Amino acid sequence: MNIFGKDLEILRDLVKQQKELALSPEMDRLREEWRAHGSFKPGSRPMVTIELGTFAGDIIPNLMRCQGEEARKLEWELLGRMVNHKLFEDDSVIPAYLPVTIPTSFVPFGLPVTAEHALDTQGEDLGHHFNAQISDLEEDFHKLGPSVYSVYPEEARKRQAELEELFGDILPARLVGHSLYFCPTQDIVHIMSMEDMFFAMYDYPELFHKMMEMLSTDYIAFMDLMERENILLPTTAEEHLAQGSYCFTDELPAAAEGPLTTREVWGYMDSQESAGISPEMYEEFVFPYYEKVSERFGLYSYGCCEAVDPFWDRCLSKAKNLRKLSISPWCNEEKMGEILKDRKTVYLRKPSPNLLGVGSELEEDAVREHFCRTAKAASGCKLEIAQRDVYHINNTPEKVKRYVQLIRETLEDNWKP
Repeated sequence: MNIFGKDLEILRDLVKQQKELALSPEMDRLREEWRAHGSFKPGSRPMVTIELGTFAGDIIPNLMRCQGEEARKLEWELLGRMVNHKLFEDDSVIPAYLPVTIPTSFVPFGLPVTAEHALDTQGEDLGHHFNAQISDLEEDFHKLGPSVYSVYPEEARKRQAELEELFGDILPARLVGHSLYFCPTQDIVHIMSMEDMFFAMYDYPELFHKMMEMLSTDYIAFMDLMERENILLPTTAEEHLAQGSYCFTDELPAAAEGPLTTREVWGYMDSQESAGISPEMYEEFVFPYYEKVSERFGLYSYGCCEAVDPFWDRCLSKAKNLRKLSISPWCNEEKMGEILKDRKTVYLRKPSPNLLGVGSELEEDAVREHFCRTAKAASGCKLEIAQRDVYHINNTPEKVKRYVQLIRETLEDNWKP
């Protein structure tokens, strides 16, 4: 890394700040609370996190001081690791190391995804549209080849060594794991429009099954490669669990005595695209392949913005290793609360982003009402709040802090263990 002089001083000071926060009694207490939550300990409190990444542009640039391009990338990363705790006071955990993940790549069916992007008046990405490469599944099926995938441990080791050289006397750089991520219907709509995907289920059911079988088989082959290359690392603490959560659990190995398998780490799946089909079609065309893949995980989290309650009884209820379930704004909160009271599955609430992302001031009564309903619906469940998909906060970080305070106050008054 080409980082010298004043930039290096700034970065080293940030690493020192990270160390101080990571080793503080407050962070030790927070980790214990996450462990209690993740092990389903009776009486453990609900956890609350705010996903910074989507609105980091409203926060981090105002805090940056470095000048060099490489230094600024690293400064963004270091600041992003501490902003939640320092500005929002949510339950985000600051690690006592500099995390380095091992890069991987997976190109479904060997078809690189391309997209067209729309920009707003400030030149920022406003939205995108994926370019369809498959239109009529029967006519275009020949385009579906083997998926192309690889792992790059040497890149991770190189970055680890670079960070150690710059900051190793303050904090160690550590290779860390994270949840495995496989979402078949998402990969399909990246190369095929949603409408054409739905029609294919009806017009070419056998070919649709064949496409899903090809993709799920390739996922498993990719997992086999990860195991052979020994790149899987423990996921039992503050490692990233997709869709705004952490991996804290006592059900998976916290230390590797030998090479880990995928059955010893967390996974993640969702099927937002299935919101447009019936439970019967989900059971026939989607779930068999999700089940095939998810059985290779030790534990897994399911769901993003889709409603999961329509698919629970016939499908998702069968998963014995399902530990976190997304309860989105489109979900029947009360139904899923009744169901999850009797299961070892976290009620992972994804609140409406409008509560935080619209306007420069909070509508506090609306926030209280929203989370009062959640608290009552999820009483008796292990409850976790993961606020995601907020893209702007009108440059008002104090609004986020107040939002977290209101959530906690409302849960404390209305949620029962």
